[in-house]
Amino acid sequence: MNRLTIFISLLLFWVSLDAQNYVFLEGDAFHTTYHISYQGKENYQDSIESLFREIDNSLSMFNEKSLLSRINSNDSSVRINHHLRKVLECGRKVSKHTDGAFDMTVGPLVNLWGFGFKNRGNVTPAMVDSLLRFVDYKSIEIDEEGRVRKNDSRTILDASSIAKGYACDVVGEWLSQRGVRNYMVEIGGEVSLRGRNSKGKPWSIGINTPEEDSLSVNKKVQDVLLLTNGGVATSGNYRKFYYKEGKKYAHTIDPHTGYPVQQDILSSTVIAEDCMTADAYATAFMVMGSKRALQILAKDKSLMAYFILSSPNKKGGYRVVYSPSLKEKLRGTKKVSSNTNSSASGR
Repeated sequence: MNRLTIFISLLLFWVSLDAQNYVFLEGDAFHTTYHISYQGKENYQDSIESLFREIDNSLSMFNEKSLLSRINSNDSSVRINHHLRKVLECGRKVSKHTDGAFDMTVGPLVNLWGFGFKNRGNVTPAMVDSLLRFVDYKSIEIDEEGRVRKNDSRTILDASSIAKGYACDVVGEWLSQRGVRNYMVEIGGEVSLRGRNSKGKPWSIGINTPEEDSLSVNKKVQDVLLLTNGGVATSGNYRKFYYKEGKKYAHTIDPHTGYPVQQDILSSTVIAEDCMTADAYATAFMVMGSKRALQILAKDKSLMAYFILSSPNKKGGYRVVYSPSLKEKLRGTKKVSSNTNSSASGR
């Protein structure tokens, strides 16, 4: 056996050995599912789920004892922790950058319309106007003692459009601190990743087609991202759509008007340095529409995006537009295999 053959044999052996040294975890968190893959031998599931509980106790609107719920109830004794501070600071930064298209105070309007706009037949302009008065990210401040100050006690903070992305980042950082160099953390379709998968290749993240999919069972892949670093988040294609004059719109509320958006983006997938940032911009771009979103992307090179746009005259009723810098990270669906991780259920 010559030296080259020996080298190739050893290389294949070590690749195979590395594949056996990946841990795969899955479960439920934040009213959705999670899938985590990382290189290592230890099972960290208990510790990671402890992190999830810590984040839930900080950011959840559904946990009445969480810091966020207590702030919404105007509990003046609450002091924010590092989780809440990071999320509020990131949210405010994205709000300013997008002229309020992303706004963590929009929650009451989302509740008014209901998931899938189930209440739209009962929503009146007066009801919308009554809530719009309390929707303004600029009305929230954090004082020197760590208390959240609201201009109006009726303002409610909602972290649901950024919390899953943040949780992905927290778990990823926790793994990094333990020497894990290759990992992929997916929670409800949001992804934080570093390094490579068990085959030594970039992580494959699928972008689903924008089909009506209230149960999140859509597995048809539109395109595949090949990534080794950063965060990925998608808004739009996991939610119900509604129709107006024969045109399809995704389920998103415009914080400026209080009404469902009527923009051209059906699915907004954003790649950023961290998943929390990607999560916030994915929502903001849905509100802004592709024209304004592409203007931001042209100026901010730390962001990339893949948009599926409503186009009634095109086959399937949609077309694709993405950042030019994203082209080299895309793999066509013709090459998609069963090992591809979906942006809705990556592993």
